[in-house]
Amino acid sequence: MLHEKRQDLDGERQKRLLQRLVGELTRAQPDLYYRSTSDIAGELEAVIESGTGLSTEEKSLLQRLSRRDIEVMLSLH
Repeated sequence: MLHEKRQDLDGERQKRLLQRLVGELTRAQPDLYYRSTSDIAGELEAVIESGTGLSTEEKSLLQRLSRRDIEVMLSLH
């Protein structure tokens, strides 16, 4: 039960972090709104890999996500 709650909390943190990163990318690339979810997920993967603007803990949390995971999380927002 405790493990499930931790996974839920991690999932919520991942969603918040992804939304923050999307906001930062949108400010840097205003046309991001018109791009496909797959393209945006690829951009996010690159940001996560580089670790730019992420703490070590945040990077570790987001590196667990595949491109498909990121696409699904973006589409659920």
